Amino acid sequence: MSGNVVDRGLEGVVVGETVLSNVEGQLGRLTYRGYDIHDLAVNATFEEIIHLLLYGHLPTHSELHDLNAKLVEARPLPSAMFAILHALPKDAWPMDVLRTALSALSEFIPHRTDGSHLSDADAAINLIAKTPVIVAAWDRIRRGLEPIAPDPKLRAAANFLWMRSGEKPIHEAEAALDTYLVLLADHSYNASTFSARVTASTNADIYGAITSAVATLAGDLHGGAPSKVMTMLEEIGLPEKAEPYVRELLARGEKIMGMGHREYKIRDPRAEHLERMAKALTEKSHTKWYLIARALEDAADKVLQEVKPGRKIYANVEFYTAPTLSSLGIPSDEFTCMFACGRMAGWCAHVLEQLANNRLIRPQATYIGPDVHPFEPINHRHATPAANGALN
Repeated sequence: MSGNVVDRGLEGVVVGETVLSNVEGQLGRLTYRGYDIHDLAVNATFEEIIHLLLYGHLPTHSELHDLNAKLVEARPLPSAMFAILHALPKDAWPMDVLRTALSALSEFIPHRTDGSHLSDADAAINLIAKTPVIVAAWDRIRRGLEPIAPDPKLRAAANFLWMRSGEKPIHEAEAALDTYLVLLADHSYNASTFSARVTASTNADIYGAITSAVATLAGDLHGGAPSKVMTMLEEIGLPEKAEPYVRELLARGEKIMGMGHREYKIRDPRAEHLERMAKALTEKSHTKWYLIARALEDAADKVLQEVKPGRKIYANVEFYTAPTLSSLGIPSDEFTCMFACGRMAGWCAHVLEQLANNRLIRPQATYIGPDVHPFEPINHRHATPAANGALN
C-alpha cells in the first residue's frame, strides 16, 4: 500500500516493552532495571547482574550464595559434548562452534512430550554457566590441549581464565573480565536479543531462542566488530601511525570499526570503563594495544573534524573491547564468543520476559514486486535477465 511507511532496519520503531534495560542514546545512558551502568561497572559483580536480570533485584548475601552454588553446579559439560567438540575441525570458527555446542546442549536436557524443554530461571542459569566453559574448552581443544575442569572455588571471570590457561589469574585480570561481563550483560532490543525474542514468541524453548541469538551476534555489524578493531590495531602497529591510517581509511570511503553507534549520539557509556580497564591491563602486561587504540580514537576525531567540521564520532563498546581482551591473552577470533558469555544473561532474561507475556512477533512488509498477472505455461516462457529482487 502506498500509504505505508517503511522503516528499513526498524530504526526508531518501538516493537515492544521491557523492564530489563534502557538505552537512552541522546543522554549516553544505559541502565539495568533502573541501575546506571556507571554504578554497576564499579560496584557489582557479574553474578549480581545475573541475579538482577533473572530475578528482578540485586541479591542479598544468601541469595548470591545460592546463585553461585547453582552456577557452579551447572558448569560441567556432558561428556558427550567433549566428543562433539573433539570431532569438529580444529580450524572451525569459534562462534560457529559455540552456536553448534549451545544448540546441541538441549539434547542432554530432559524434554517434554512435545519435544520442547522447560524454559525457566534454572534453564537460564544452565546456559549462562556453560557458555564460558564451552568457549574455554574449545580454545584449548583447537590448540591441541585437553580442556581443564571448572574450579568450583572461582567465580565466572576467574574460572574462565583458569580453564583457558591452567593458571589462576591475577586480580587485575579477573576484575577486568568481570567488569567486561557486567558491561555486556544486556542492551535492550539489540539485534541478537530481538532475534531471541522473535524465536521465543513462536513458543520455541529457550535453547532454540538462544541459538538464534548466537547466530545473529556473529555478524560484523553486531558482535563481530571487536575482532575487526583488533585487525586495525595490528595494521597500525604504532601509536604515531594512527593518524595516517585514519586518513587513508577515510579516503577509501571505509569505516573505522568500533566507532559510532546506532543508539548513542554521544560516547557509549560502556566505553569509559573498557578504556580504563584496557589502560590498566596495558600497564600491567606491558602491551601496546591500548596506546594504539587511544591514538586511533584521537586521530579519528581530529581527521573527521577536518573533513566534516562539527561532526563527532565516538568509541562504542566494541572499540576498547579489543585491547582489553587482547591484553588478557584472548585471541581476536574469540572476542565475539566473549561477548556471548556476557550477553547470555540478558538474552535469557529477555526470553523469559517474552514468554511470560507472549504474543507472536509477526511484522508486515510492503510488497514492491510485479502486479498480479497470468500464469505462463512452461512452453511460453522466455529466459530474461535477473530482475531486481531475484534470488541469485
